[in-house]
Amino acid sequence: MTKRAMITGITGQDGSYLAEFLLARGYEVHGVVRRASSFNTHRIDHLRRDPHDPANRLHLHYGDLSDGSRLACLVDDIRPDEVYNLAAQSHVRVSFDEPVHTADITATGTARLLEAVRRSCPEARFYQASSSELFGATPPPQDERTPFHPRSPYAAAKLFSYWMTRNHREGYGMFAVNGILFNHESPRRGETFVTRKITRAAAAIAAGRETHVYLGNLDAVRDWGYAAEYVEGMWRMLQADEPDDFVLATGVGVTIREFLDVAFGTVGLDWRDHVRFDPRYLRPTEVDALIGDATKAREVLGWKPSVDGRGLAKLMVEADLEAIEHAGRPWIDTVPLPSWNDPDTP
Repeated sequence: MTKRAMITGITGQDGSYLAEFLLARGYEVHGVVRRASSFNTHRIDHLRRDPHDPANRLHLHYGDLSDGSRLACLVDDIRPDEVYNLAAQSHVRVSFDEPVHTADITATGTARLLEAVRRSCPEARFYQASSSELFGATPPPQDERTPFHPRSPYAAAKLFSYWMTRNHREGYGMFAVNGILFNHESPRRGETFVTRKITRAAAAIAAGRETHVYLGNLDAVRDWGYAAEYVEGMWRMLQADEPDDFVLATGVGVTIREFLDVAFGTVGLDWRDHVRFDPRYLRPTEVDALIGDATKAREVLGWKPSVDGRGLAKLMVEADLEAIEHAGRPWIDTVPLPSWNDPDTP
C-alpha cells in the first residue's frame, strides 16, 4: 500500500528535499502551506502536477502551526502514516527580535500538531525537527547525551518542542522522534542565512554585480552538512524498529572564516577584500562552537553524510554562479506551471 506523509514547512529548504525524497519512494505527500499574498512555492514547483491527474501524488493544503483547529482537521482528513514537522520561525537572529512569535510557532506550534496527531491519528509516526542550537554554550563535540544550554529564543523554543515530543512518546506511547540536526545547508537555503549570503555574494561579486557583503561574527564554528543528505536521515528515523532521538552531523567543524576562504576561493577572490563588518548581525548571546557526533545514527540507522562544510561551500557557490548565468533562474530546473494553476489554491 502507498504510504502517506504529511509535511509542515514543505516550501522550505528541508521540506522541498524531503518531498522529493518521499515522492521518489512512492509516497503520497501532503504539504502544509501558509496562506500569503505571494505564492512561495518555488522550491517545490518542479514537483507539482495537475491536481486532476490521477497519477498526482503531491497535495498542498493551507494551514499554520498557530491554528490548532486547522491542524486537527488536516490530520483527521489526511490520516498520514508519517508526519514531519519541519515548520518553524527558523532564523536564530530574528528570534531575538521576535521572541513571542518564535515561541508561538516554533514551540507551541509543535504542541498543537502533536495533540492533533495524538487525538486523530495516534498510530502515525512523528518526526520533530530539533536543532543543534539546543546545545548552545555546551562545548563540543555534542551528541544525544550532551546537556542542553540554549542561547537564543529560537533554541529555547526548540527545547520545548524537544521535550514535548519525548513526553508524547513516553506518556502516550507514540512513535515520536527528535532529529537533532546540526547546520545543514544547500543552494535552496534562504539568502538571509549566513552560508547562502556568503555564497550568493561570492558569485555576484565574481560576476561584477556586487562589490562587498556585510557579516557579523566570523569566528563561530559550525558543523555544516548538505541538506539533501540529511532528509534521508529524517526518513530513516521513522523506519526504525523503536522510536528514539538522533543527532545528524558531519563531525567536521568549520569557522565562518574558513567557509569564506572556500567560497571566495572557488571564484578566485580573496574574501578580505570584500567582507565588511556590521554589528547588527551579532547575537546578544553567541554560540561559539557546534560540532556533532553522529555515531548513534551511523550505527543504528546506517546514515552517513558525504559532504562537509568545505565541500558544501564549493557546491553552493557553483550553484549560485549557474543561477546568475541563467539570468536569475532558480538553481533547480523548474516545470512551468500550467494553466490549471490557481494562485489562490495550493
